[in-house]
Amino acid sequence: MSNVIRIQPRSRYSEASVHGGTVYLAGQVADDATQDIRGQTTQVLAAIDRLLADAGTDKSRILMAQIFLAEMADFEGMNAVWDGWVTPGNPPSRATVRAQLARPEWKVEVVVTAALPGWHPAGPAQNKTA
Repeated sequence: MSNVIRIQPRSRYSEASVHGGTVYLAGQVADDATQDIRGQTTQVLAAIDRLLADAGTDKSRILMAQIFLAEMADFEGMNAVWDGWVTPGNPPSRATVRAQLARPEWKVEVVVTAALPGWHPAGPAQNKTA
């Protein structure tokens, strides 16, 4: 069985976990919650880029994204930023829902699951970058 790798572990959760060729990110929210939906979305996607890089992958290998919006009125603004960020011709599966986020100032939270490049279940000898 593969080991679990924790990235930026906190007392309550890790920002990301890696297991079996898959990277699981915790929900990412804006650092500066005073921003509008576009500003918060930009911050969230930048955090995702950093965490995926720390795990050894990138946004082109995102398998699934779950997007939580505090208000569906922000859907178009979030999508405007998302569309400029997502790898052209390679969008992940995605769900977007309205949700009450943990802090009222947060407008968007994004959770992603991504694949590691070149990972093969046979083990490390087979796990070469594609």
